[in-house]
Amino acid sequence: MKRKYKWLYATAAVLAIAAVACYFNRGALAALGFDWLVAGQVEKQLEKTYKPVIGREPMPVSFTAEEQDPFSVLLLGVDQRDNEIGRSDTMIYTVVRPSDGNLLMVSIPRDTYTEIVGKDTEDKITHAYAFGGAGMAMDTVENLFDSPIQYYASINFEGFREAIDALGGISLPIEEDIVNKDPNHEKFTIKGGLSSYNGQDALYYVRYREDAGGDISRTERQQTFLNALMDKASSMNQWTKIPELIDIMGNNFETDMRPDQMLDLAQSLLLSKERHIYSHSLTGEGRRLVGGGAWYYFADEEDLSNVKVMIDNWLDADTKAEALLLPEKYRVQQEKEVQSLSSENKEIEEQATRQ
Repeated sequence: MKRKYKWLYATAAVLAIAAVACYFNRGALAALGFDWLVAGQVEKQLEKTYKPVIGREPMPVSFTAEEQDPFSVLLLGVDQRDNEIGRSDTMIYTVVRPSDGNLLMVSIPRDTYTEIVGKDTEDKITHAYAFGGAGMAMDTVENLFDSPIQYYASINFEGFREAIDALGGISLPIEEDIVNKDPNHEKFTIKGGLSSYNGQDALYYVRYREDAGGDISRTERQQTFLNALMDKASSMNQWTKIPELIDIMGNNFETDMRPDQMLDLAQSLLLSKERHIYSHSLTGEGRRLVGGGAWYYFADEEDLSNVKVMIDNWLDADTKAEALLLPEKYRVQQEKEVQSLSSENKEIEEQATRQ
């Protein structure tokens, strides 16, 4: 009997150690599970999403080297229905740093007034996609930020509703009801305080713009949504669902990143010890050029200049994670945390002195 119990204790100890090892290496195990179960099938399905821009070669980026180079992606959320060409409702210049898991997302308000490269005119930046697709949108944003774009990824917002539903919904920070009631806009209500939201509500969430913040608040909601979506995807362990999700997306997703690169990048981010997403919306003011004319958003020149410097800093492979320039709201937050810590240390020292 003693030998029997010793055997049971030994088995339990081994299982406990294995469980702890699995927990602390769950990212690696998840990646292995992905490789074993669905990687080949997913890569084949992703081939239909590969849409390179004619006349524009994607810049090569290393995903497999130990020191993985930072690169930029233009994320486009396209408002396209039926056979329309569509406009880019969402434009987010994203810098991805696979080696340290940091992402910088700079949202460009859709009404931003700028030069449309290839049209010899100035107009709302959202029209670049309507005039010349992803290629003209990339050229225009590169010109605005004076920074390169290695890849693009566009998604038709009408197409992600079923994907969100297939994921089982998504968590969004909606505390109070959101009501879209302008007679010139689509009418809808999103209930606040729910633990999860379906695809239709998520679509309404990223499109809502009747609050005081207008386009700026809208771009911030889009960033919040993307962050929530990545959290949901990273926590999902049902790898066999991935091919189904890609089928759902169908023709609603396009990119000039090759399928094998997309898979390597996904696993690289999955295996990263930490993932930090820093977001910023280009600041400025809205006004009309002429009375009764179209409404435009004019970027603040100082903020635009700071964004250019920040992007260069992030794209530099030699920049260490601790030396990355952050958007102002994160710098303010860090300063408050440092001040709070300093105050706590000072109080502890004073208490020690009194004792």
